Amino acid sequence: MMKSTQTLAACAAILALGLTSCKGEKETTSTPDSRGEVRVIEYCSGPEFLTNGEFFRASAAGSSPQREIAKKIARQNAEATLARAVEATIEIVAENQATQLGFNTTEEATSKFNELSRTIVNKQLTGAVTICQELTMTEGNKYIAYLAVELSGQNIADAYVDGLKQEERIRAEYNYDEFKETFEEVMSTYRD
Repeated sequence: MMKSTQTLAACAAILALGLTSCKGEKETTSTPDSRGEVRVIEYCSGPEFLTNGEFFRASAAGSSPQREIAKKIARQNAEATLARAVEATIEIVAENQATQLGFNTTEEATSKFNELSRTIVNKQLTGAVTICQELTMTEGNKYIAYLAVELSGQNIADAYVDGLKQEERIRAEYNYDEFKETFEEVMSTYRD
């Protein structure tokens, strides 16, 4: 009788455990805090630091145990992003211009336009204006520099036009008004 009581108690315990584990999962609403998430504030970013119809803009961050190196890394990252944005825009305009100019091959013209684009971007980057700069320090004594830079779309267009005027083959067939119209059309896609 004792054995059957013990067996019965063991079965009841197993059954009780089984029933509690079969209950539906409780719906818990988790919050970012309860999941261990921490809000990250990213300085020098947001809508006012995006490329628009007038300016090419880029934001970046850099970190280092040394303050000036963190700033330098942020600047290099921002300029690299800015250069890619300008080159992509000029590439669109160049392809359009190459087609309109009627070169023997659009590849020939596009190659010239893109080469010119890289030269202009490299020269113009030195004139990139810092429009935001923040510096923070982590608990581990590491600096984080946040930076946003901009270049005037009009200055880029003017420098590009000046460069085009130096190319004999392009200058002979080049139409400034068409270039300007195409450039402004592409820049308008960045407007809010």
